[in-house]
Formats: sequence, structure tokens, C-alpha cells
Amino acid sequence: MSPARADGRPGDLALNLRATWGRMYVRVVGSAREPTWIMSDAVFPALSMASFVLLYRALGAPRSFESLAVLGGIMATYWINVLWGMGAQLYWEKQSGQLQLYFIAPCSRMSILTGMALGGIFMTTTRAIFSIAVGFGLLGVRVAPFALAPLLLVFVVTMTALYGLGMTLASLFLLYGREAWHVCNALQEPVFFLSGLYFPLRALGALGAVAAGIVPLGLGVDAMRQVILGPAARGWLPVRVEVAILAVLAVVFLILARASLRYLEALSKREGRLTQRWQ
Repeated sequence: MSPARADGRPGDLALNLRATWGRMYVRVVGSAREPTWIMSDAVFPALSMASFVLLYRALGAPRSFESLAVLGGIMATYWINVLWGMGAQLYWEKQSGQLQLYFIAPCSRMSILTGMALGGIFMTTTRAIFSIAVGFGLLGVRVAPFALAPLLLVFVVTMTALYGLGMTLASLFLLYGREAWHVCNALQEPVFFLSGLYFPLRALGALGAVAAGIVPLGLGVDAMRQVILGPAARGWLPVRVEVAILAVLAVVFLILARASLRYLEALSKREGRLTQRWQ
């Protein structure tokens, strides 16, 4: 695919990159324009994280448990963004009357969702700084020096799998229609529990293994804890195994997202009612 065509118009690759950048730009700039999002994305997860840190401290638990809770609180902000910023986004666009613009745009729908995901990661990372400040600054949680490169690798693979799941949920929630809001609410707290955000994942036993095979958040958090804390993290599987599983999940979710988007396009053309509000 060429960057530009002979008539001066952008080629497929350039067009999709522009669509990705345009959708990401909206997320990055718009993230600072709604103060209530800061409360839901940063302050509330930090309060839950702080409560677990204080609980572990009051019970005299090992200091590594405090670090487990801090990292879990940081990653909780990403799951909230995946649910509300990715999963429910197409449904919200439908209610605002903009979904038809997505389907008639000459670019790939995957490029639009990719821009949403990249913008969401940037936006949520800025929110995570608040949890870092609360955990390591206000509460005084400390960790030993660790290698940064493996942590970044695990983080990138985790985000790819997590937001690949969000792309798939965006299509599914659009099909559910008005039930998207209830599904988002229903999935938030159970995933917090099944992902072991505030305690070692191995404590869930077989239930943790089932959850890890569905939602990549638990595996990602467990792998990052092992990179940062080592044996004190009480990891579920070796880091290499967890990264390999996350990579497989990322590929599977991205394929499912692409297939579901194609199905939605075909459905919108066949029935002509997918973009109608309240349907």
C-alpha cells in the first residue's frame, strides 16, 4: 500500500494512520476537559488501593503486600478505561448520532478503534500517576530496584491484550444495545476480584486459572509484580509463560475484534438499523 496515490490523495496506509491519529488526538485533548472523569478514573481506584495498603499495614502483613496493592490500584484504572472508554464507546457514539460517520468513513474501523485505544492508554497513564503519588508518596510504600526493560515489555503486551479485548467488547456492547451500560457495571468489580488486583493471583487457585484465560488483566498484573518484586510477589506462573499467554490472547482478541467489526458492517448494510438510536 502506497503512502499516497497518483492523484495526490492519501493511500490506504496514510489514510488509516491519519484516522488513528485523529481519534487518538480527541482522547488526549478531551481527557483534560471533563473533571468528573478524573474522579472516576484516578481518585476512586486510588482510594480502594489506599484502603488495602492500610489494611495490610494494620495486620502486620509483609511489606510486599503493600506493593501488590499499589500496583493493582494502578492497573485498575486501565480496566475502567477498557470498559467505559472502549467497550461502551460505539454504543455512546450511536446514541449521539455519530456512529454512521464511522461506517461511511473510507478508512478501516480498526484504525479508529486503534486510535481510541492509544488515546485511552495515554489518558489512563496520566491518571495512574495519581495512584503512584498516593501509593509511593503519601503512603510511603517502597520497592527494591528492578529492571525497567522487562517491565515495559510486560506492560506493552498486557495493554495490547487488554485493549484488544476492549475492541471486541465495543462491538459486542453495540449489539447488546441499551444493555451495554448494565454489562459494564456488572463486569467492573468481578474482574477486580478475579484478576487479583489487591492480592496474589495464586490465592484464587483454579478459579484464578480460569479467569486468567479470559481476562488478560490478571496475568499482566501478576507478571509485572514478579518483575518488580521477584519471589515476594508470590507469582502464579513464570513471567515468560505469562507473557507468552498474553501475546496469544492479544492476537486472538485482535482477530475477534476485526471479525466482529466486519459482522457489524455487514449487519448495518443488510438491516439498515444498527445506527438508529435506542435500537
